[in-house]
Amino acid sequence: MSTNLWPFKKRPTTFRCHAEEASLTEDLAHALVEFCKHRGNRDLLLICIGTDRSTGDSLGPLVGNLLEGQNLNQFHVHGTLAEPIHAANMEKRLASIYKKHPNAFVVALDACLGKTANVGYITLSAEPLKPGAAMGKNLPEIGDICLTGIVNVGGLMDFYMLQSTRLHVVMSMAQKISKAVAAADQQLTALQTAKTKKAYSFLPTKTEPL
Repeated sequence: MSTNLWPFKKRPTTFRCHAEEASLTEDLAHALVEFCKHRGNRDLLLICIGTDRSTGDSLGPLVGNLLEGQNLNQFHVHGTLAEPIHAANMEKRLASIYKKHPNAFVVALDACLGKTANVGYITLSAEPLKPGAAMGKNLPEIGDICLTGIVNVGGLMDFYMLQSTRLHVVMSMAQKISKAVAAADQQLTALQTAKTKKAYSFLPTKTEPL
């Protein structure tokens, strides 16, 4: 669980939308594209943090699972229900991922807790994810940007709040985030194709000798 909790710290949020907003998928996809399209030749990773042992903390691996079967061209997705990335294995898994994708542009995804009024909001922030801090865990920061879903109220008895979070809330949020990521992947692929065609258009054409 990401623990940059809303009650305690303001973050440089660049996108914020409630999961029930009709335009969420389109707006989140657009925000992801704006961040990721300037990454150059760096691999694009989506690292989904969390575990299925806690309902509230399962947002990341649920998104990973929903995206696993899709033919994504841009995003390399890590963290699923079968192979989750969590506090116990995080450093080892990240080392393996970064070795395979050195100098990658990383979008880190996790669930978080927040104020009652903010539950249900999805945020995209221009900063790394800081997992485990509110639980007193010293874990490495992850990502160039972070994508979080506020699944329940935080501040007191955080562990209990995660365990008692409704699966429906988390699953609904995961489905919408995964759709946004898939849409962003398609848009980034289209931008890449257009860029390649434009580059080839400047190449000299062969002419027949006189």
